[in-house]
Amino acid sequence: MHILITGAAGMIGRKIAENLVTTGSLGGRPVTKITLQDIVEPHTYGSEETAIFPVVGDMTDHALIEHVMAERPDVVIHLAAVVSGEAEADLDKGYRVNLDGTRALLEAIRRANYAPRVVFASSIAVYGPPFADPIPDDVELHPLTSYGTAKAMGELLVSDYSRRGILDGISLRLPTICVRPGKPNRAASGFFSSIIREPLKGEETVLPVGEDVRHFFASPRSAVDFFLHAATMDTEALKGHRALAMPGVSASVGEEIAALREIGGDKVVALIRKEPDATIQGFVHNWPANIAARRARDHGFEAESDFAGIVRAHIEDEHGGKPPILA
Repeated sequence: MHILITGAAGMIGRKIAENLVTTGSLGGRPVTKITLQDIVEPHTYGSEETAIFPVVGDMTDHALIEHVMAERPDVVIHLAAVVSGEAEADLDKGYRVNLDGTRALLEAIRRANYAPRVVFASSIAVYGPPFADPIPDDVELHPLTSYGTAKAMGELLVSDYSRRGILDGISLRLPTICVRPGKPNRAASGFFSSIIREPLKGEETVLPVGEDVRHFFASPRSAVDFFLHAATMDTEALKGHRALAMPGVSASVGEEIAALREIGGDKVVALIRKEPDATIQGFVHNWPANIAARRARDHGFEAESDFAGIVRAHIEDEHGGKPPILA
């Protein structure tokens, strides 16, 4: 089996590739080749059973996309995107990558004239207020950011190309993935991870919003599982409704901090410094706080049951069970 991952240098892409190399299989079939595409060179590693091929270039480079699709990968995991804050700040760049890049990929699949499984990374940014609690699966999409709008249009493209038999697609509306390892990115939601990640390393961090702010989360571990499950599930069971809101945990910032205190104690929480930011506060009031995700659960998708589980997953996966401040 050959897997193509776009945006593979990012955190989720890296973790998916690591999982595939470690297990050596997907859906009971051996993974013999993984192509990793990104604008910077992805980390490359492999095994005797799985060959890794990095491809460096922009998703909007049609020659590059034609090149990778000429290899006819069995599964395409499409993660490449400009993150929310950057897409809002740079309208042209956001739509060029998030919409035009997605369309270019789907058109390259069309010209390759075969129907691979395509898993598209959408987002809960496709929702907009007023929000039900929880948001049901059949709610009308109403994005209030350019990022969310591009993701909603990407979902429609994946559904239409699937309807036509050009590909076999599924779109995953991802919760905010938290706690993200590594350095902060330009996503407006980055502080949700920073207030956990940095204190566990013994570093100060800034909280730009109030503790009453509530949002919807899943761990990187769950995100990897979402994509791997979607890559092999029976899409006929979706009955044409090919976009699914992924399950997750609804938690307030205060509940995040309480989970951190439960695991790390007061000395860890003391590293969070409150500095209100009106711009970020304006963003978060337009973000969904709770999603039912009943269809996804019915189709076998699972996530953590509470935010403490998300923190523990981060500590296990990124710190070997012992973060620096608790060592």
